[in-house]
Amino acid sequence: VMLERSKVAENLLDTMAALFGTLRGGLGISVTLVGMLLAASTGIVGATVVTMGLLSLPIMMRRNYDPKISTGIICASGTLGQIIPPSIVLILLGDVLSSAYQQAQLDMGIFSPDTVSIGDLFIGALIPGLLLVIAYILYISTYAYLHPHSMPAIPKEERTRNNASALHKKIFKALFPPLFLIVAVLGSILTGIATPTEAASVGAVGAILLAISQKQFNLSILTQVAHQTASITSMVFLILIGASIFSLVFRGYGGDELVEELLSDLPG
Repeated sequence: VMLERSKVAENLLDTMAALFGTLRGGLGISVTLVGMLLAASTGIVGATVVTMGLLSLPIMMRRNYDPKISTGIICASGTLGQIIPPSIVLILLGDVLSSAYQQAQLDMGIFSPDTVSIGDLFIGALIPGLLLVIAYILYISTYAYLHPHSMPAIPKEERTRNNASALHKKIFKALFPPLFLIVAVLGSILTGIATPTEAASVGAVGAILLAISQKQFNLSILTQVAHQTASITSMVFLILIGASIFSLVFRGYGGDELVEELLSDLPG
């Protein structure tokens, strides 16, 4: 939530548009890449989709992009937060999978069961998440080639009035904040320095530092962010409670065994 307020996404989108704008579908590729970086920085889908919708949709409409492909790109890139770690969905799944995996091992007579940690899930989701980003970019590029009028390129003279060195500086300044957060959060989990819970606070402190550096931090913003954070946390805990009750009843009535039998009876 703090990252939303620090205008990191806005600066990123401007820079990526300058970089890829002269390609057909370049704005679409920019939105996808910014969505990927925001997903790896925050893990909250709603925040990414709303932010990208407010920032990028008016720009795409002004550049005569097809509304259908524009909204599709925003929705698809916004939901990358579901799979690219740190992801709330993976954390919720981690809790359910961990207990189910331990129970399965106990049923097999293994009385010192291994655990599936959230860190394991984060590592496992990295490559599928990046493959999805590549697939989106290939789709956008192919669609732009086949339907050039639906995603026109920005004229070269409009792309930037700056020289190459100024553009490189702008790219570095825009890319550094999200990359700093990604390294701080994911790096601390993957290297074992911090647990996912501790890494969350690393990310929160990092986002506050970025907001201060962008001069977007004051007591009023901090209060709003705290309230919104409490709302999101409450929502996630209610989902977790609901998921636990559902899985308990589902397994209590033999639902997991029914699914297993159904799949094992299929040909092949």
